[in-house]
Amino acid sequence: MTRTMSNNSMALWSGALGLFAIVAIMCPAHATDPRAVVELFTSQGCSSCPPADKLLGELSKDPSIVALSMPIDYWDYLGWKDTLADSRFSARQRAYSHVRGDRDVYTPQAVINGSMHVIGSDRSSIENAIDETGKTSGVMSVPVSMSVTGRQINVSVAASRNGPAAMHGEVWICSVSKAVPISIGRGENRGREVTYYNVVRNLLKVGDWNGTPYSWTVPLENISRDGVDAAAVYVQDGNRDRPGRMLGAAYTLLH
Repeated sequence: MTRTMSNNSMALWSGALGLFAIVAIMCPAHATDPRAVVELFTSQGCSSCPPADKLLGELSKDPSIVALSMPIDYWDYLGWKDTLADSRFSARQRAYSHVRGDRDVYTPQAVINGSMHVIGSDRSSIENAIDETGKTSGVMSVPVSMSVTGRQINVSVAASRNGPAAMHGEVWICSVSKAVPISIGRGENRGREVTYYNVVRNLLKVGDWNGTPYSWTVPLENISRDGVDAAAVYVQDGNRDRPGRMLGAAYTLLH
């Protein structure tokens, strides 16, 4: 059964870490720029979620999709505390609901390009949502690149390919664990081992983007932790409390 939950007040997000801006440079567009960011809100305590978790793993192999798993914590009371959950992801999911003006907060829920939501185990609905959101002005129109040099990550954001349609946004970087197998001891998935793919372990705001090419350097130590072996960066319209359309994204391995 798909889990649903009514709106509650959003959890507070953690503060900023030190990031250092460098001279702006132009980032050219490439044919391999992602066409979508898919965020899966999932839970180890939800019996409907394992098929969605498996599907996200399949989507993560598609270079045109930045697929991210964001485990939520509001089902922990059902008998199993999710070992990957983060209250910030629960807050992000509720923030999307507030922006849409609905009460649709459930697991497994996939949010596509910050604009549409569908059941996370429904591949055809996800593909349709990718196609539909791709028609929205500004969505995934901003070329973003990311590279690792020594002990730092270089993030570059270019001007929109669609002109002035997307003139501002927030730039966030995600620490990612590519694959995390979990043996679940209690709750609805008791006795199952589920692998979670592209699990976001931390979120850091890099800076604000005003529509012109700009670059940042992020110390690797600011996002590294045990099990983190990849990173994703996205540029999103709106802000943390009112997230909007995804303007661009990139993904890279750290090892």
